[in-house]
Amino acid sequence: MPEGHTIHRLAADHRERFGGRPVRVSSPQGKFADSAALLDGTVLETTEAHGKHLFLGFTGRVWIHIHLGLFGKVAFGDAPAPPPTDTVRLRLANPESYVDLRGPTTCALITDAEKRAIHDRLGPDPLRDGDDPDGAWRRISKSRTTVAALLMDQKVVAGVGNVYRAEVLFRHGIDPYRAGKDLTKREWDAIWADLAALMREGVRLNRIDTVRPEHTPEAMGRPPRVDDHGGEVYVYRRARMACHICGTDIRTADLAARNLFWCPGCQTR
Repeated sequence: MPEGHTIHRLAADHRERFGGRPVRVSSPQGKFADSAALLDGTVLETTEAHGKHLFLGFTGRVWIHIHLGLFGKVAFGDAPAPPPTDTVRLRLANPESYVDLRGPTTCALITDAEKRAIHDRLGPDPLRDGDDPDGAWRRISKSRTTVAALLMDQKVVAGVGNVYRAEVLFRHGIDPYRAGKDLTKREWDAIWADLAALMREGVRLNRIDTVRPEHTPEAMGRPPRVDDHGGEVYVYRRARMACHICGTDIRTADLAARNLFWCPGCQTR
């Protein structure tokens, strides 16, 4: 499932290619056809992201709400657009560009009020200007749930996925099994600031890199990571490999229905 930086990047890409102009809206697959007909020819006025939710705002304050889930894919291209396949749930097009959406968990036309309800049930997002980390802290500081599980709970922190969860805990030396209530406010503030910085870089580079400059392959004289996800990381998907810092084997376990990765040598706090 894409992490929050990907959704913010998609919001920016939609805005750059289609914002402020009328767009052709269609649903070759047919599942969004009635809503697409209502929007066809209207102006894409704004785009937003909150966590893993993408919102495309059209004339009349109506929104397309998109959640990619596990299988959703977005593909941009330059005009002329090729004939769409019958797997395309949503196509936006103008004389210069097109974008196809396939396989999302959610693609729905919603009102302002329905959009607000989605925001209200999500936690603060490190990439949204003005989102308050203290809102997350109030929940974390009272919880007996592990900090690793809390970071993946979108009602607590929106946009953090398995990679950022594993990597930020490593970067701060925190045992993923610590209870939220045992985290200090100083630790939480540092985690939030680090997430915001890492995820902003993720938006900029369109990939996740979490290693500090002194731990890059070039700095350490080690081979670069070879993985479909790309990017240089400390622990994510490195189970049974040696930690870059202490040499301990990286461990993995199931937590909150996802694979957790951590270094028992470095993450002792």
